[in-house]
Amino acid sequence: MKTSWPKPVQYTCAVLLITSSIVLAFIQVIDIDDVNNGTLMYIAQAFLLAGSIFGLDYYVQRLKRNYQRENKESDE
Repeated sequence: MKTSWPKPVQYTCAVLLITSSIVLAFIQVIDIDDVNNGTLMYIAQAFLLAGSIFGLDYYVQRLKRNYQRENKESDE
């Protein structure tokens, strides 16, 4: 039996990372009229991780579809 909770948890974490990085940059711009290098590093890492969560899942699904299509064609 396969559980279905990892995908929603991954997507929720990705959305929270993107949201928190935007909020953090917005707060710094309002507070000190600048964005620190550390904040920019956090934003870059958050977007990289969130993009890999969404992109890797899409890539795996696409590979599975192509593999199934090739197997179907070879069976005929």
